[in-house]
Amino acid sequence: MAQKRVTISRERPKSLPICGAEGCAGCSWIFTGLDATGQQELRRLMRSVEYGADEAIFHEGTPAFGFFIICSGKVKLIKQGPAGKRQILKIVGPGELLGEENLFDGGTHTASARTLEPTRARFIKREDFLDFLKRHPMIALHLAEKVARELQGFQAKLIETAYESCRARLARLLLMLAGKYGTVTGEIQARISRTDLAEMAGISTETAIRTLGEFEERGLISLKRRKIAILDQGGLEELAAPLPVETIENLL
Repeated sequence: MAQKRVTISRERPKSLPICGAEGCAGCSWIFTGLDATGQQELRRLMRSVEYGADEAIFHEGTPAFGFFIICSGKVKLIKQGPAGKRQILKIVGPGELLGEENLFDGGTHTASARTLEPTRARFIKREDFLDFLKRHPMIALHLAEKVARELQGFQAKLIETAYESCRARLARLLLMLAGKYGTVTGEIQARISRTDLAEMAGISTETAIRTLGEFEERGLISLKRRKIAILDQGGLEELAAPLPVETIENLL
């Protein structure tokens, strides 16, 4: 079968340059409609933080004091299950929020966050941001919309995990990753290990490795060390239809 590299694109919300830091990819779409004064007010609430690769940002069960806006790098959100089994709930990249689901209840983190690569972020304290929302209610509505859509997305993934095959889950995951981090040559630009792929798809590492090998043999993908390139988008799409709910920001 002839192999043809493909480009997978997904229209994404326009990001807003709020903090003005060098190399900033812009902030989340939830800040759409914020005027210059509001942006300046938001900047005053931000505190810069940096993390190395494979470094913990917060742990499941620890108090949630605020949330993060990722400026550069990538972070995985991990849920610990019975007998030590882990599930990667999503990957958060530049311009996206991390830990916002705990803003309104003031409780503890329901999952752990660990960097995939060196990461820069802005941290905003919970109390400061809640006070900010009182003055900018439209941002609160945007945040509520984001949380609601992610909840719908997680419900869809529960159905996927319960009823769909490992091949379908992994094929859909690769397409989602390519849509978010793919280059013009179809290569997925994210340092994601085979174990990470397995934990995102909800399958064992051994099954992920075996299935990736099968995809490569069929000419669907190319594997080179930790890099994956999509060669046949249509072939992967035949294995897995898209989830019925697509979040505004990623739900990987």
